[in-house]
Parts: sequence; structure tokens; C-alpha cells
Amino acid sequence: MPAHFADSPEMEAIYKMLSVTQPPPAPEVIAKQYRPASVVDKAHINGRWLDSSRCLIQQGIQENDRIWLRFKYFAFYDIEPKYDVVRLNQLYEQARWAILLEDIDCTEEEMMLFGALQYHISKVSQLESQMLSSSAAMDDLESALQSLEVKMEGESSSASEMLENMTAPELNDYLKLFRPKRLTLKAYKQYWFKFQDTAISYFKSKEESIGEPIQQINLKGCEVVPDVNVTAQKFLIRLLIPAPEGMNEVYLRCENEQQYAQWMAACRLASKGKSLADSSFQSEIESIRSFLAMQKTRSGSHGNAAATDEIINTHSLVSPRYHKKYKAKQLAPRILDAYQNVAQLSLTDAVMRFLQIWQALPDFGLSYVVVRFKGSRKDEVLGIAPNRLIRIDLAVGDVVKTWRYNNMKQWNVNWDIRQVAIEFEGNINIAFACVTADCKIVHEFIGGYIFMSTRSRAKSDTLNEELFHKLTGGHEAL
Repeated sequence: MPAHFADSPEMEAIYKMLSVTQPPPAPEVIAKQYRPASVVDKAHINGRWLDSSRCLIQQGIQENDRIWLRFKYFAFYDIEPKYDVVRLNQLYEQARWAILLEDIDCTEEEMMLFGALQYHISKVSQLESQMLSSSAAMDDLESALQSLEVKMEGESSSASEMLENMTAPELNDYLKLFRPKRLTLKAYKQYWFKFQDTAISYFKSKEESIGEPIQQINLKGCEVVPDVNVTAQKFLIRLLIPAPEGMNEVYLRCENEQQYAQWMAACRLASKGKSLADSSFQSEIESIRSFLAMQKTRSGSHGNAAATDEIINTHSLVSPRYHKKYKAKQLAPRILDAYQNVAQLSLTDAVMRFLQIWQALPDFGLSYVVVRFKGSRKDEVLGIAPNRLIRIDLAVGDVVKTWRYNNMKQWNVNWDIRQVAIEFEGNINIAFACVTADCKIVHEFIGGYIFMSTRSRAKSDTLNEELFHKLTGGHEAL
């Protein structure tokens, strides 16, 4: 238990209350909640954030007023289940409501899996009084060993990198590639791909792979987004590759689960600057296979599922959209099918798996604001992610341009005309006024994510509050 929760019996009671997973919400509670129907609705919600530079009274919040307490920044630093029980539980609650209220899109298979995990977490949490049960001595020992491991990894990193480069294997196979363009159909074309170190190269055929590739793509620093539907045999890898003008988007289509697991694992490692010889390559493959297995239904389990329909309140486990599409007796067997794949997970593992699947959704971490770019005559949507800004066409929803924070040289706010101006490398300058939110909210998002990018276990576990307020405050906070 953190020290500040041990100050009094009342604080200990609050800690225990916040550590316990809440049961699934009643259907009537879900029905009363506001559900955003469009990206503009989501943008209006983000206009309600309070100013972190001013106290609540300064912002008109009075005693007995009710406010939402939510995680604003989707960059979760150093989550450790053994020590972050409260934070882990609150993240789960926020993720669960985001799924139930359709604040983030997911496939039908993923919704059934989310429902199964909620059902399992609810069952297990009734049996476990706490998510954490380990002695303080063992915690101290584990912490010391972990620190020693980090130190030794740092000292031997150069030698291990040399060894990896000498022994890194290659991954070769036929994949299908697609580069999305506006107003075009998805036409995938097959190429022979070679994966070596942190780059992929592709050729017209295997026979031509001894020559020069059509293109070589370095994946270090790119974003790797899964797009999977096991039932439909859809195994896509979406790559967002940094470029001077923003981000280039590439889709890779795999033929089966085995191929997808290998290439997805390789892409994830390469995005972190690691080669296929890294010791985590096989464990990454197994993790992806485990995730795919969870989405599979068991054909022989429908009989057992039908017998236990009555104990599942499907209205509390999936979003209202699916109750308009299916009857409860149709949803219950599907949720129970998915439940068979997660029934052996512990409470902590189930919560972590729920959060991992939530974080793997394509639109995870995007906060929307309607803006008017300088020189434009129409409103557009600005998507704010943990590592980039996205310009989105409001009419059709297409991504127009992407800018990464690591290419940002500076950003300024003209508080008099309420305009945000940003300068990127390559003499790229943008400016916009906010329509659905105050420019201070956008300023806080950008500054907050820049601050998050400076944190790491290797540097310090101490929160630099002064730097945070310097990056997010602006002159209004002075």
C-alpha cells in the first residue's frame, strides 16, 4: 500500500475501495449515459477538460458539484500490477466504459472478448479480496533484482547489440502490400518480402530477391497497429512510418495466423530498434498467438453455453449497439465461447489483458478537437495522440496529414487571438484556432505528451512537477 494511503484508517478504507473491481454496470445505467455518435461529439467531450494550472474554485467548481475523474494522457508510465493496484483498477474502469459507450471502435469479435473478460473479472473479483498478495520482503528483493537487471542490461548493451547484428536471422515470405490513398479502393499486390535487422525490403518475386529491392523500409520509430478478425481470416499489419512531411501509411496482409504472428512480432521489435535475434522475439510471437486464440470460438462449447445463458446479463457486458443487432440468447453463447479462452487467467492477468487489447485498438489514445486551420475556410478535426498530431477531414473522416512530436521544433500559443502555432523540421509550419475547445486544452495535451516522452525508468522515478507545469501552463498560469 502506498505511504499516503496508510496515514489513517479512513485513507486505508479508500484504498481498499478503489482497489476492488466494480461489478458490471446495470443496463439502465448504461442506457442513461451519453454516447458520442460522431467524431464531433467526441470533440465536444474533450472541450470539458479543466485547466490543470488553476484550482477548482478558480474554475467555478463549488462544493457538492460532481466532476469526472479520468486519465487524460494515454501514455501510461511504468505500470506495475504489484504496486499500482488502484491505478490499474481505475484504468480498467475507464477502458470498460469507453467500450460500453462506444467511445472507441472495435470489431464484433473484440467486443465479445471484452464481454468475456468483464464476465471473468467480475467472477474472480468476488472471490479475491485483493489483487495483490505478496510480502514486503519479497517485494523489496524483487525490486532490488529488477534494478540490478536494468543496470546490467545497460552495461552490456553494446556487446549484446554487436552479437545481435552478427547473428540476426532473416524472415522471408510472400505478403500483400497496400498503400492507402484518398478515394481509392483497397487493392493489395503480392510481393516477396525480406526482413533483416530493423528493415523490410520487398521484391516482385522470390527469384528477383538477389537483386535490388523495389523499396526498403526502416521500421525503427514507426507505429505498428494490428487489424485482425480471426473469423473472417483477416490478418493486417498497419505501419505508420515517419517521413519529413508527416507519416506514410502501409498495410501488410498476411495469409494465416502463423505468418501474422511472426511478422507482427518482427515489426514490433523493429519499431523499438531491436532485431529478430532479440531474446524477446519468440515470447512476442507467443503473446500474439495467445491473443489470436482468445478471439477463436469453440464449436463444441455452444451446448454448455446455452445451459448457462441465465447467469449472464449480456446487457452489462457489450455496448447497446449489439443488443439492437442480436438477441440476448444469441449473444450469451458467443460471450461464453470467448470466456473459455480466458477462464484460467488470474484477476490481475485478466485486467492487464483487457487493457492490452484496449491499447491495441486502432483508435486508442486519440483525443479529438474541431479546429480551423489558418488559411482554410472549413472546420477540420485535429486528433491528438501520445506521439503525433493528425489532421482529419471532417466530411469524410480521412486522415489528411500526420505530424510527429519528435519532429516538432517548437509550439506557441497566441493567447490574444487564441491560436496555436507549431513549427516542425523541414520548414513545416501550421497554425489553427480551436472551435470545440479552448486552445489551452490543446496546449496542455501537447505539453503533457512531450513531458511523458521525457520519462523513463533509467532516468528517474521522481515526477518533475515543475517541468510538467512549465510545458502545460503557458503564460496564463504565471
